[in-house]
Amino acid sequence: MYQPTSSGNGGASQSNGYHLQGEGHVTGRRGSRGRSRDSSSRVFQQQDKERPPAPCTDFDSAYFHSYAHLGIHEEMIKDRARTETYRNAIFQHQDRIAGKVVVDVGCGTGILSIFCAQAGAKRVYAVDASDIAVQANEVVKANNLSDTIIVLHGRVEDVEIDDKVDVIVSEWMGYMLLYELYMAPVSHPDRYSDSVDFWRNVYGIDMSAMMPLAKQCAFEEPSVETISGENVLTWPHVVKHVDCYNITVHELESVSTRFKFKSMMRAPFNGFAFWFDVEFGGVLATYPSNNNAPPEFVETVDNHVTDTSQRKKRPNPNEALVLSTAPEDPATHWQQTLIYLYDPLEVEQDQLIEGSVKLSQSKENPRFMNIHLEYESGGRSFVKESVMR
Repeated sequence: MYQPTSSGNGGASQSNGYHLQGEGHVTGRRGSRGRSRDSSSRVFQQQDKERPPAPCTDFDSAYFHSYAHLGIHEEMIKDRARTETYRNAIFQHQDRIAGKVVVDVGCGTGILSIFCAQAGAKRVYAVDASDIAVQANEVVKANNLSDTIIVLHGRVEDVEIDDKVDVIVSEWMGYMLLYELYMAPVSHPDRYSDSVDFWRNVYGIDMSAMMPLAKQCAFEEPSVETISGENVLTWPHVVKHVDCYNITVHELESVSTRFKFKSMMRAPFNGFAFWFDVEFGGVLATYPSNNNAPPEFVETVDNHVTDTSQRKKRPNPNEALVLSTAPEDPATHWQQTLIYLYDPLEVEQDQLIEGSVKLSQSKENPRFMNIHLEYESGGRSFVKESVMR
């Protein structure tokens, strides 16, 4: 399963969003972290098991260490769409949390653990492998919650929890991560101008010889940045819908889809944007078995795309909370992930852009994602390879 490279905490096992399934099972969060601390406080060191989990790799250690820095936690907590949606979801399902044993996978500063304690949890195990767990323990004590929340400093694969766990809470989503993952062609000429055209005339000097290198530096890898709905050229396409209550790790090792877009305007086509939505609800919506053709995108017999609705994935807004990172919604710290073309294509209104994308776990580092993109438009075909690090 993809491990996010930017917003996450926790342990290496992941689930999705924050779903309630069966008897009070809540799921969600990101990655893992670092070392141990002495056992004199309520931050406990893991015990050896008869069948030890996979060892912590250098890649894992570097990832965990990145979450020891306060800045990333500040960024996540200040993301009101993220934090308030999780808080609302916890209290919306308070009846499934009150009196129960909760594990917060990748607790970070401990804010979700505290929300769960406020919702009446009997005991909360706050797990984090990063050294931020030390500060999380201090936060717990400062809020007089040490009798309810126990901070476990270690990987979720390694920690020992004697209680039967009723609820798992986690906020695991990273840039371009899967749940309801969308993609759409975008027009963003200002970005191209700032990064490439800038070199045509630098203080009256012709530096256009730098432009090939500038394209490579600016557009070789995916870029995480904020765009608006005005940048989006077409209705979006669902790359993958994931029911994280039933999904397996193997299913997410490689995800692929074919797409066909119809441009809604005449504009430069600069690349593709990716984003995700997460639904927090007790009952999952029913989706067709073909993840590549959800009902809101219907291909007619003449191979044209009928865009019946952009956001029909939210049929019951009163019954489910939705955390959206879409361009037209309020910005979050996840922003959007853009894969830029090295050279823009001019597209006309109603011009088709079609092809395929494959997202696969990197064999070099399982926390990286390889992206293979093939697309064609106006009689020209292209291939773009990149890595989400």
